[in-house]
Amino acid sequence: MFKDNQQITDDREIIDRLGGSTKVAELIHYKVQRVQNWKERGIPSAEKLKFPHLFLNTNIHTQRKAKANFESISA
Repeated sequence: MFKDNQQITDDREIIDRLGGSTKVAELIHYKVQRVQNWKERGIPSAEKLKFPHLFLNTNIHTQRKAKANFESISA
């Protein structure tokens, strides 16, 4: 499945908000390189479904949108 640039950007932001590749790898017991690859390719859908509390957490998306709205108002 092809992921568009916005989805990859969103996935990268999720990983960063969770503390980065190393932290996410520790949380889910994966190798850091695997998680780092997701920052370039996007988080696979199957992984999002395995760990919905991390990758499908609506609070992460809400925080990102709120920050974007604040920045556009401040500009």
